[in-house]
Amino acid sequence: MTSDIEIAQKAKMQRIAVIAKDRLGISDEYLEPYGHYKAKLSLDYVDSLKDKPDGKLILVTAISPTPAGEGKTTTTVGLGDALNKIGKKAVMCLREPSLGPVFGMKGGAAGGGYAQVVPMEDINLHFTGDFNAIQLANNLLAALLDNHIHHGNELGIDVRRITWKRVLDMNDRALRDIVCSLGGPGNGFPREDGFDIVVASEVMAIFCLATSFKDLKERLGNIVVAYTRELKPVLARDLNAHGAMTVLLKDALKPNLVQTLENNPAFIHGGPFANIAHGCNSVIATKTALKLADYVVTEAGFGADLGAEKFIDIKCRKSGLRPSAVVIVATMRALKYHGGVDLKQLNNENLEALEKGIANLERHVSNMTNHFGLPCVVAINHFTFDTDAEVALLQKKMKDAPVVLAKHWSDGGAGAADLARVVVDLADKGKSNFRFAYEESATLWDKIKTVAQKIYGAADVSADAKVRSQIKKLQDDGYGHYPVCVAKTQYSFSTDASLRGAPSGHVIGIREVRLAAGAEFIVMVCGDIMTMPGLPKVPSAVKIDLTDEGKVVGLF
Repeated sequence: MTSDIEIAQKAKMQRIAVIAKDRLGISDEYLEPYGHYKAKLSLDYVDSLKDKPDGKLILVTAISPTPAGEGKTTTTVGLGDALNKIGKKAVMCLREPSLGPVFGMKGGAAGGGYAQVVPMEDINLHFTGDFNAIQLANNLLAALLDNHIHHGNELGIDVRRITWKRVLDMNDRALRDIVCSLGGPGNGFPREDGFDIVVASEVMAIFCLATSFKDLKERLGNIVVAYTRELKPVLARDLNAHGAMTVLLKDALKPNLVQTLENNPAFIHGGPFANIAHGCNSVIATKTALKLADYVVTEAGFGADLGAEKFIDIKCRKSGLRPSAVVIVATMRALKYHGGVDLKQLNNENLEALEKGIANLERHVSNMTNHFGLPCVVAINHFTFDTDAEVALLQKKMKDAPVVLAKHWSDGGAGAADLARVVVDLADKGKSNFRFAYEESATLWDKIKTVAQKIYGAADVSADAKVRSQIKKLQDDGYGHYPVCVAKTQYSFSTDASLRGAPSGHVIGIREVRLAAGAEFIVMVCGDIMTMPGLPKVPSAVKIDLTDEGKVVGLF
């Protein structure tokens, strides 16, 4: 079988300037090329589009992820290609892959089969350097903070109450908890510290929510990095760090334009994880695409309980974006896994397990339609092992959303044409009754409790006295109107990754609370989720290589 990277390397790409001009009407002067096949779009051009009408926004999300795979990005690309194939003007908006998963468990994240964005190697590796810029901006702030303390600590920072961490775009468990500044007075004051992965950084969240250079700089300045002994917050602007941080992010903030295998335009910009951050591509990219197309297909990370909830309660709340329809991606293999089947047996027909696993899909559909008021369609990402009986059972069981079999992985856009027609019908009917899961005026505690009970099916939330006190202090300090960003395992509606299907009656335990004042949300860290992941026993990195001829192999 031809691998994803082999398919991508055989693609007949057009120069990105041709894609921009012929498909989107963007002239060369507004492009900043990074080679022949990828470019950044001038923010002056982005700003010039503000008075144009918006197209319709289509959100692609999925059931709770499994080791069997669901193919959310693949479906996003396939649907975008299919919309163009049936005569609609469509653009895709995706997140940039993180090097942690690329070299770790997941591998590449540019779609798969014949539904990919290209140049695949570039996108999965350094791309246009956005993540490096975010990493540098984050770590510049950390360096300036430690430098300020070393040179007299004029702001009176309590070194026991430093909250800002350094970041790295790699899964490195050894850096989760460290002791830094050893070696004597010249190296600072020793303290316990730790690293997060870049995609969990508040700078990444700010980057994806900012709408302009001015907004970016203002948000960066609002970052709380530490507290004084009197518990007064110390901001990045107090260290005069936000200006230099903005300079580092100046080019990164411009949206990246690439193409699919079928030469359709796609913006790939920003990349927070949805299990530990808000999981959406940049507001700038999404809003730009809406000015340039009739339909914009975007994805939200991991399952709908995480990515779609945050897309709505954080990204839409902050930006004014409103989706017209939702696509929930599932596979028969993944549904059977949620029904209890061992990973090695998923290719075998098992109607009993499938029926049991459908409960996971049903809850995600219910959340979208009943709690968020959005019309949705279920896209079955087809595998050759799927049987007619399995397809018939799923279509019979699903009452609240149409089920469409999509073969974009093997057939590209043509394989998702039926899905595209259903999506257009849903979006054009205007049946969206969009609403948030909770009101802005609710308390922080009530917000996390609402998400847990409404979206996760939990009985309650719990937290020890220290965490409850932190939540109360944030509420009292004026942050109560912020949305909550739940960091928890993506594999279950609960905080126990082993609980498949649609568990209910569980308790969501809040382990830690983090203020993201620049991004304007409160992170609730639940269960044993890590903001610095680790590599698996056999990382994808050991399979990746470069031939003597300079060809990348083993990437995906």
